Amino acid sequence: MTRTSSPARIVVSALGTTALLAVTEFDALEAAERVLHAELAAIDAACSRFRPDSEISRLHATAGAATPVEPLLAEALTVALRAAEQTDGVVDPTVGHAVRALGYDRDFAELDPDGADPLPAPKAAPGWWRVGWDGATAVLPRGVALDLGATAKALSADRIATAAATATGAGVLVSLGGDVRVAGPAPEDGWRIAVGDDHERVLVDPELVVSIATGGLATSSTTRRAWRRGGRTVHHIVDPRTGDIPDSRWRTVSVAAATCVDANTASTAAVVLGDAAPDWLADRRLPARLVDVDGAVTTTAGWPEKRAE
Repeated sequence: MTRTSSPARIVVSALGTTALLAVTEFDALEAAERVLHAELAAIDAACSRFRPDSEISRLHATAGAATPVEPLLAEALTVALRAAEQTDGVVDPTVGHAVRALGYDRDFAELDPDGADPLPAPKAAPGWWRVGWDGATAVLPRGVALDLGATAKALSADRIATAAATATGAGVLVSLGGDVRVAGPAPEDGWRIAVGDDHERVLVDPELVVSIATGGLATSSTTRRAWRRGGRTVHHIVDPRTGDIPDSRWRTVSVAAATCVDANTASTAAVVLGDAAPDWLADRRLPARLVDVDGAVTTTAGWPEKRAE
């Protein structure tokens, strides 16, 4: 991990992205940072599909057999399956093979940005309901590969923020690649969060700034983690129904919700749902900002429309 720091805030490189931690009291920063590093290391060891020694890799190795699961992966798996159920399979953790087929088979920083190899014909995900799970023991069918990327990073943001706030008594904000969770007492005017296509660029050139005092906010984008294979531009969001990237009108979707997991589940689902996304979000009373491929903005459920100055 590399690190830069400023009063009451640090930024580290982790999980293939940028992690930002901010606290309302400078004296709480050191303890909160310990929580951050411990949780990031734990989620990587449990859920990384790029590490042969991760617990999820060991679960893949025992496919077809009942396998006991440690508490953190158990929580991550429960969250992923709940997201699949809540979205009727639009966000589905069994897209592992589909994501690999698109070329996302290693840490993003190590990907060839313009590979010449043609893409194989896409195949629909097997389906989350095929995973046997009782909360402690998993049975992963042979031939099924899990990718918890759509929810595990958001879960980590939730865990870090709530644990750091409990440990320090301070207000805490955590942003993992644009997946944000706040906990504890917020600043007087709330936490100001820059929103846009690129979670790093918006820190210096925000498209919009919103304020939240509780809960989570997540942004899913098809522009940030994109690469080319065989002359075609692809990205990390997969439609489980086809096993291919979605033919979506949205390049970026930001959603506010009670937790970062809920926000990320909804923002990912919205990209996949395409034209149906605004009504889907409005029916669930989720404030959201959807940006189409031409830059036109649609908002739902009271999302603020004032642009940053």
